[in-house]
Formats: sequence, C-alpha cells, structure tokens
Amino acid sequence: MKRTVSLLAIPLAIAALIAAVPLARSRGSLAGAGGGDFRYRFERPARGAVTKALEREIAFYQERIARHPSDGLDLAALGGTYLKMARATGDVSWYLLAEQAARRSLAHLSFNNDSALLVLARVAEARHDFGEAIRLATQVGAKPEAVSVLVTSHLATGRVDLARQAADALIEQSPSLGAWSLRGLVRTAQGDDEGAIRDFTAAIAAEDAGEVGGSILTRTYLGRLHARRGHALIARRLYAEALRVLPQYPLALINLAELEARAGEYDAAEQHLSEVVTITDASPNVFDHVVLRGLARLKLLRGDRAGAESLWDRAEVRLRRDVTDGSFGHRRELARLLLERGRAGDLSEALRLMNAEVRLRRDPETLDILAWALSRAGRWEEARAAMRDALRWGVRDAAIFYRAGVIEQALGHRREARRYFESARETDPTFDEQARRVLGVSESR
Repeated sequence: MKRTVSLLAIPLAIAALIAAVPLARSRGSLAGAGGGDFRYRFERPARGAVTKALEREIAFYQERIARHPSDGLDLAALGGTYLKMARATGDVSWYLLAEQAARRSLAHLSFNNDSALLVLARVAEARHDFGEAIRLATQVGAKPEAVSVLVTSHLATGRVDLARQAADALIEQSPSLGAWSLRGLVRTAQGDDEGAIRDFTAAIAAEDAGEVGGSILTRTYLGRLHARRGHALIARRLYAEALRVLPQYPLALINLAELEARAGEYDAAEQHLSEVVTITDASPNVFDHVVLRGLARLKLLRGDRAGAESLWDRAEVRLRRDVTDGSFGHRRELARLLLERGRAGDLSEALRLMNAEVRLRRDPETLDILAWALSRAGRWEEARAAMRDALRWGVRDAAIFYRAGVIEQALGHRREARRYFESARETDPTFDEQARRVLGVSESR
C-alpha cells in the first residue's frame, strides 16, 4: 500500500528548481523577515480529505462521460481533475490519464477549448517538454493559468527575464497566492531575496481556505530560502507549520531531512524521508528516486558505502525506466545519481545525459550538474562556461559558488577561486564541510 502525499498548486518542475536559492543582499534583514507569524489561518484538512474530494470529482465526471462520451467540456474537466490528483499524490499515472482525457476532449471540441490545452501544457511541463508547454500556453493567451505556465517554463529554460515579465503581468492581472509565490521564485532566481520574501509574504496574506496546497508550498519555499542562508531555526519553524497542516507534505519533509543531516541528526533525517512515500514497484511515484538518493546519502555519511550502493542501484532502476520510456524525463536526476555514485564507467553516460538535458532545461541546478560532469571529465574550461551561465541571472547559492571555486582553482585562477569560496561563506555562514558532504559538493580542492 502506498501512502498518499500532498503536492498541490505549483507544478513539479519548480520543486526541483528551488534547489538553487540566491543570497540575501542583507543577511540581517533576511533573518529578521523570518520573525513574522506564518501560521496557517484556516482549518486544517482532515487526513486524506484532498484525495477523497478529488476521487468524488473524478467519479462525477466519469459518470457524466459514460452517458455522453463525446462531451468535450466534461472530458476537459475530467483531465483537469486527473491533473490535480497527479499533483496531490505524485503518482505519474494520473498525468497520463490527464493527457488522454485532454486529447479526447480536443478531438470532440477542437475550438475554444482552453481547458484541455492547459491540461496538456501542464503535462508537457511535467515531462520537461518546456517548449511545448510554452507553445500551448501562448495559444491559450492571457488567462492566469496560461501565464503561470509561461513563468515556470521560462524559469526552467533559464529565460529569467521572460519569466519576470510574465510574473509581473500575472500579479497585475490576478494578485493571488499563486501569482505572488511565482514571482517570489523569479526574484530568487534574480538574486533579490528581500523582494522574494515580500512576495512570499504577500502570497501567504492572500491565501484562501481552499488553497491549502499552495499555502504550504509557499511556506516551504520560504523555509528553503532561510535554510540556504544558515537560518536553520527560521526554516524549521516554516517547515513545522507546513507539516502541522499537511503532515506528510513531501517537500517540507525532504527539506527538513536535509537540515537534520547537516546537523548530524541522521536518524531524524532518515525518519523524515521514510514518511514521504512507501516505495513499491507497483505504484511508481515522482518522489521515489529522491527518497532513495537521500537515504543513500545518509548511508554514505555514516560510512556505509555498501548500503549506499544498494540504494543508488534501486534509484537507478526507477530513473532508467523513466528515461527509457520517455514519459517523465529525469535525465538530470539519473546523471546526478551517476555522479554521486562516482563509478568511472558512468561518467560518459552522465555527460551524454546532461548534454541532452541542457537542450531543454537551463536553470542553475541543471547547469551546475553539467559543470559537475564536465569537471569530473577534466574539461575545466567547459565546466567554467557552464557555471558562468548558471550564475548569469544573479542566483546566489553556496553550493554553486563552491563548485565554481573548485573549477577556478583547477584552472589556476586563484583570485577568482578565492572570490567564489568567500561568496559561498557569505551566502551561508554555516556552509562547512558537513554541509558540503550533505549537499554533495565535498570534492577535494
């Protein structure tokens, strides 16, 4: 039996993107911003209430479609509900059902069917086919949901300027929880932490009772920002509030596990990861490989290389299945796993995977992993170019700065290396050797 997890509101592509969070221009003001009251003001949903409500909605539309199989509007609505279930559970099969329903809808109603197009745009985004997501959203026009697809897809492809334009337009059109939160993500990508905090705070102030998933996601983003600045206590408060409302919220659990690991609390970190999903072969989940890789890292931190290898192998099987069938990409995640595991024979494949991935996705995290692979291959100048591309919009992340410093040092650029190492320390004063080991950038200098 698989436990249900709750990931709602903003698409999964951005859950990965948040890994590279920029520096506050003033660390004091950033820390002070965490002193506010970020408690969820509404009644917490009962356990399983979200998925039960979606199950009822699915049954409602399925019954209607059984009576009228060619009703394009009902098919589009069903596709939209399948999409909500995909976000709520992390089960990729719901994305496939959403896509099938949306295509059937368009077959019966080919004009003025924006709902079906938006479902397909979100599925394309989940597949990491950002060009197709942008095409479909542009076809829909200025509707808020279409503009939000443009924000997230432009961020994923490294076009932060276009993402900012879309985010500003979304705020002007619909200053909602989702809109403010999306612009907070854009501001983090631009290195504007204070602006990001203002937007995330505005998002929380604008939340409604029916937006629990988005509300908790925004708090998790804000917690991640503080965690990557060395403000662990503030981050813990935000993650704790997210988990008070949704006790098995995956992103909060995963991020909290990272905090525990950095503090050397490996048992607590393992417990948090084990709460995300119950991993089964029968029901693959988008978080399976994240949990397995996290558990492998904990084994390695404890000195259990054999245990880590076993978990990496299990994660590899799942990721290869996704890469092979082409359903939901995960090339970057497979390359990361191969690099973490460190087998010499895996390096050429990791490079091939990342060279393919950067044709689709050029956010800082993707470019950082490309630079990692190039560094392992001794292609230092190319690694330097990839890292400069990762940093070009202003993102400030201690792990990325540290890797950039390693690359500059390998090239004999001592001044540049020292500057990057200092930037890493300034970005996160707690970015010590333990943090580097937890984040996977503790390679010898």
